Amino acid sequence: MVAKAIKANIYEGDEKGEPAGTPLVERLAKEARREAVITGCDTLIVDTAGRLHVDEQLMEEMAKLKALLSPQEILFIADAMTGQDAVKSADAFHKRLSLTGTVLTKMDGDARGGAALSIRHVTGQPVKFIGTGEKPDAFEPFHPDRIVGRILGMGDIMGLIERAEEKLDKKKSEEFARKALSGDGFSLEDFRDQLRQIKKLGSMESILKMLPSVGPFAGMQQMAGQVDEKQLTRVEAIINSMTQRERDHHEIISGSRRKRIANGSGTTVQEVNQLLRQYAQMRKMFKGIGKGGGMLQRRAMGMLGGMRGR
Repeated sequence: MVAKAIKANIYEGDEKGEPAGTPLVERLAKEARREAVITGCDTLIVDTAGRLHVDEQLMEEMAKLKALLSPQEILFIADAMTGQDAVKSADAFHKRLSLTGTVLTKMDGDARGGAALSIRHVTGQPVKFIGTGEKPDAFEPFHPDRIVGRILGMGDIMGLIERAEEKLDKKKSEEFARKALSGDGFSLEDFRDQLRQIKKLGSMESILKMLPSVGPFAGMQQMAGQVDEKQLTRVEAIINSMTQRERDHHEIISGSRRKRIANGSGTTVQEVNQLLRQYAQMRKMFKGIGKGGGMLQRRAMGMLGGMRGR
């Protein structure tokens, strides 16, 4: 399923390959390498069976694969949530296989990444990548300064900015900022488009965990576990149930219209009312910023321009 999702070739075996007496893992590895050469692939990834604890049988299997394939990289996949167990396993695997690096997974969870320091110390090899979610693209290069920031509660603002620059449509974001800071404000249609943009960044929990736990963002990381991820979906459903005119002119949404919207979106009138109140408050807040002598508006536009120029 993973190979299909990322459109990568996966070798499933050749009945006419190595003799039947050859161990399955070794046979598949040799056949896969041959297939990679024939098809012109420049990278072969051999994903071995994982273990939470040191397993002698697995060690023997890995040692045979290393001798057979002479890999350029041997990466230890460490679960950031396991802590010292991951460190002990990394140490044992390194002594047997001579690791070249580590991949630290589940960095979107409660773990701050302290295991990275210990694994680096016992193996002497760098952490090369981290996993920040369950989807194939939730995978990024390791930056030591950012892990230190997470450990110290400083978050990963640079990582969040890079994710935004990669995932978001800058033109749409800039247009939304102009509308929001203008006297006319933004419509519910614009608000829905921004919600869709935010969803591209990943779960709200993972976003909040990248914010510092100090200063103006104090408490935001603690709120991460309390976020209802389905709320954004409900909000989008409510706006989708509105007519185009209602999205453009929220003031015409009467009591009867609210009942129809609630029925169409599978929500309640109370939820529709809550969305409209939040929307009105946001419009008012942005308008206040836009009227603040132009200084904040120019500063906001300057930031957007700077992001676009990078």
